[in-house]
Amino acid sequence: MIVFLRGKVRDKGLNYAIIETGDIGYRVFAGENFLAELKIGTEAEVYTSHQIREDASDLYAFANKEDLELFELLLSVSGVGPKSALGVLSMATASDIKEAIIRGDANLLTKVSGIGKKTAERLVLELKNKVIRIGGVGISFETATLSGGDELDALISLGYTLSEARTALNAVGSEITDSGERVKAALKKIAKK
Repeated sequence: MIVFLRGKVRDKGLNYAIIETGDIGYRVFAGENFLAELKIGTEAEVYTSHQIREDASDLYAFANKEDLELFELLLSVSGVGPKSALGVLSMATASDIKEAIIRGDANLLTKVSGIGKKTAERLVLELKNKVIRIGGVGISFETATLSGGDELDALISLGYTLSEARTALNAVGSEITDSGERVKAALKKIAKK
């Protein structure tokens, strides 16, 4: 399985680029935004997802590991294929998509060609807990607290470790009882370190 390529961008098409590495050209499909970043004749490093089907063996390229992981997470949902998953990643950043999933914003996902209302709702339903569990890097404070988790879960979803979150919350005075205010105070404690 091919998981990473480094080489020269030889050519580009509407939805793909050809990357030459070791005298072999690999056609990699990519989202519009990432394709725009790839310039013919320059070196590129891409993370790839190798998708093998009965009638095809395709590589999908991503600028970073976060995009790759979200792509593979999207593929885990029934009814979402590689092209639809790539469409989702083309419409917004991985952080924005994770935030929309945690918020339950299925409408954002319906803007992608090939994803209807039912599929978008299924994406939100099936991926919400997975996205929270893997920790949505870059997810805003408001999203984390709106996701229905307690203070500890909110801090963990913001990317802090369990011990960091616990220590910060323990340092917050007991006079603050509102969950949102406790998380804000804990974030201030973490920032002072």
